[in-house]
Amino acid sequence: MHEDVSMPGAMRQMPERSGRGGVASGEAAREASSDEARGPRRDTEGTGSALLAAALTRENLQQAWRRVKANKGSAGVDGLDIGQTALHLKTSWPEIRERLLRGTYRPSPVRRVTIPKPDGGERELGIPTVTDRLIQQALLQVLQPLLDPSFSEHSYGFRPGRRAQDAVLAAQAYVQSGRRIVVDVDLEKFFDRVNHDILMARLERRIADAAVLRLIRAYLDAGIMGDGVVQRRYQGTPQGGPLSPLLANVLLDEVDRELERRGHCFVRYADDCNVYVRSLKAGARVMALLRRLYAGLRLTVNEAKSAVASVFGRKFLGYSLWVASGGEIKRRVADKPMATFKQRVRQLTRRSAGRSMAEVAERLRPYLLGWKAYFRMAQTPRLWLALDEWLRHRLRAIQLKHWKRGTTMYRELKALGASHEDAHRVAANSRRWWRNSAGRLNRVMPIAYFDRLGVPRLS
Repeated sequence: MHEDVSMPGAMRQMPERSGRGGVASGEAAREASSDEARGPRRDTEGTGSALLAAALTRENLQQAWRRVKANKGSAGVDGLDIGQTALHLKTSWPEIRERLLRGTYRPSPVRRVTIPKPDGGERELGIPTVTDRLIQQALLQVLQPLLDPSFSEHSYGFRPGRRAQDAVLAAQAYVQSGRRIVVDVDLEKFFDRVNHDILMARLERRIADAAVLRLIRAYLDAGIMGDGVVQRRYQGTPQGGPLSPLLANVLLDEVDRELERRGHCFVRYADDCNVYVRSLKAGARVMALLRRLYAGLRLTVNEAKSAVASVFGRKFLGYSLWVASGGEIKRRVADKPMATFKQRVRQLTRRSAGRSMAEVAERLRPYLLGWKAYFRMAQTPRLWLALDEWLRHRLRAIQLKHWKRGTTMYRELKALGASHEDAHRVAANSRRWWRNSAGRLNRVMPIAYFDRLGVPRLS
């Protein structure tokens, strides 16, 4: 839907843009995608839906396609990937658009996919077709500017201009103020158990557009395909569709507002909610309240993962808190994500993988950069240095193994400036790669040695 998408044929069938498009860097657009979203027109065709017409403008669809394409993702039940869908829409889009405007479009079922969770078990995803992801993304870009301003200031998940790190900072501020007890609530299989009738009732309070509501209901009712069989669903907003996070915020905002009304200090990110109080007794009361509120939405608290406890024994969005000198509350990487990080690095730096140092670095780079970007707020400088050394220790062991023979090790280490004694010691025990890669070898193969390969530093 843009010159880089190879869909000019489809775009010629779309109406000229009406209104001004916003610019967004993610699925949750920062501004309305057109002026029609701010001030709906009444002279629209078909269903008479100004919101739907705004979603289907050329400019909004171009923006939605760029976002879907950037997110990549796999094919849905139709088997069409991004490129194949682009070719398909060149001829089929005018008919799809007409059915959308008439209210007769029926989304395809989502494709069931399960992925392993870091802490064991599996998470179920529902992957819509690329066409349906495009339509959902276009709807999201129109609905987000209308709905987001009405959400609680304590909600941080999947909202424009808000990040998980902002939620962590808010939690840290509450703990610094003296609230050392947290009511940590996790909802059991939240995205799989959202009640469609309750969600639509809450959505109808915010959107007075029957065509959009009908289309959203069609997506909820589309069903899920697994092993070639389509199952109808009466609950759940499968993770994998662009609209699901927005719909989750619509549903859970009701709980946020009740917590606000009672004056509680809390932070919510998607289905993770932490309420900060000053005593265990107060925490027990809040937990009872939350159980009642969620039960009213037909949601269940995961008792195994939820607790009323000291904040210093819990994690939130991958971070945990600790007390520094002078009573200052600081952030660190929680134990579980740290263990996951080390396990992943071990997998990427296995000495038995048969990859060159350049290939190892290429695999490491995106993971390290992403992990560092997310956990850059951790206030533990010594930990970063220790992780850097641990990582380079593993890389040195790979390098020694690649040199294979003791004579090669001796020659290469001498060329790097190692003493005869150090080079000879390594060469004489040429197969003890892990032990040899520590100690005095740090001086000749320091952290900077691997900078040339583009391995990012964590410290």
